[in-house]
Amino acid sequence: MFNKRLVLAHFWVAFAAFGLALLLGEWQMFIRSPLHPWLRNPELYYRSVTGHGTTMGYVFPTLIAMGFGYAVVELALKRPLVGSKWAWGGFWLAIAGTVMAVIPVAMGLSSVLYTFYPPMIGNAFYYLGIVLVVVGSWIWVALMGINMNAWKRDNPGKPVPLAMFATVAGAYLWGWTAIGAALEILFQILPVAFGLKDTIDAGLARVFFSWTLHAIVYFWLMPAYIAFYTIIPRAIGGRLYSDSMARISFILFLVVSMPIGLHHLFADPQVGSGFKFIQSVFTALVTIPTFLTVFTICASAEIASRLRGGRGAFGWVKHLPWERPAMLALAFSFIMLGFGGAGGLINMSYQLDSTVHNTQWITGHFHLIFAGAIVIMYFVIAYDLWPHLTGRPITQLKLVRWQLWLWFIGMIVLTFPWHWVGILGMPRRMAFYDYTDPEIAAQAFSVILSVIGGAMLVVSAILFFAILIGAHRGPRAEIAAYEFARPVHASPALPIALNSFGLWVSLMIALTVVNYGYPIGQLLLRSDTSVPAIRIGGPR
Repeated sequence: MFNKRLVLAHFWVAFAAFGLALLLGEWQMFIRSPLHPWLRNPELYYRSVTGHGTTMGYVFPTLIAMGFGYAVVELALKRPLVGSKWAWGGFWLAIAGTVMAVIPVAMGLSSVLYTFYPPMIGNAFYYLGIVLVVVGSWIWVALMGINMNAWKRDNPGKPVPLAMFATVAGAYLWGWTAIGAALEILFQILPVAFGLKDTIDAGLARVFFSWTLHAIVYFWLMPAYIAFYTIIPRAIGGRLYSDSMARISFILFLVVSMPIGLHHLFADPQVGSGFKFIQSVFTALVTIPTFLTVFTICASAEIASRLRGGRGAFGWVKHLPWERPAMLALAFSFIMLGFGGAGGLINMSYQLDSTVHNTQWITGHFHLIFAGAIVIMYFVIAYDLWPHLTGRPITQLKLVRWQLWLWFIGMIVLTFPWHWVGILGMPRRMAFYDYTDPEIAAQAFSVILSVIGGAMLVVSAILFFAILIGAHRGPRAEIAAYEFARPVHASPALPIALNSFGLWVSLMIALTVVNYGYPIGQLLLRSDTSVPAIRIGGPR
């Protein structure tokens, strides 16, 4: 029943793209450090940053979410995927879009970074490639809803399995989130890229992208949180503390993580301070489902420990199954989520953000959240599913632990110096720095530390690939049926609000319209906000 080839195809392409993008990231850190002389052609740096960001931001997490989603449908609902041919179609659209986008980037025709940076305009095929990736993912969004509703029709009144409920929440979030960037590309960027216009309203384009810019982080985060709730408790020998609290967390992410992107535009004058304040408040609300998750999963870990004989108010911590990779990954992910989330509180503050805006602090923050707390859980998802996808167990648990330790330590060594030099004022996205200048000479050591941290991440990734490839080549074995974590108290019925999405999707759309409608409408009605486009890779 399990459509293993479909899931494996998504995972292998996702992780292959991740590996290549990781190498680009380490190269970028090395060539802008004191260990390397200035690049004679700094455009190569921006070309690399565009490839790295586009792959890590759009391709890698999208394919992980899609592959994991298809696995959840069949493993949680215990029925074949409805629309498997459409699923393959979405996969190949994403692959075609990736290739279409990467080629002009590699040719130096679209060094606009993954945020597009209007009024810079790259080659049209770069944007069309991104559109194809998004369209392929929207097929996945539709299939997640179709499969959940088909199951509900056949099982009236029964609770949708938590893994499926959370997956659909993530799918609906992404479906609505991606509309902002789609509007920017289709109505702002592509007319200029095709030569139909010579000007672009860069401010309006940035507002459209802000619709996507921060909510996309929660789309990246959804598979990790699904793993927290539905994989980790079982993998560490315990049970989920509360199924209902898990559902509330995913509902809150769906509702409040959408209308918050304007806090990225604090320095942009085209949006009024009132709407910036409103979206800053909504950004703070996102901490609620995060705290709920930390509490619920810590309680689930305590259950696992006490089942193993853990005693006392804190003594149970040492009885946790630290020898299990899932336990290590959970601890590492929570530590990085804590530090990264604390940095996010700085970014959402209008006053404090002005100190770190567009500095290396921002780079450290989102790498600690995405590449740290989230990606390490992507590793857990792969390790957990691989025996069921290949029929071969992963036996090199010591190597898995080494890989996770290296990723955690490497990410700390990478990002903490970035936060520090950001406080000192080092701007991000610069091709080189003059470390002979006494104003920034003291930052050289911190930058070198980041290069070392990046190298550790590369070694960790090599171990990760070696483990997966080794499992593919290992002997087949009898693999027990896959199960998601079971809650301590399973309920035979749930309130409709915790078992469906009609109310929550409506609220998500309404809040987005309220928080974005006026700023977008105001800019659309102005005729004096367009500026000349700057074409990349061609005559200007």
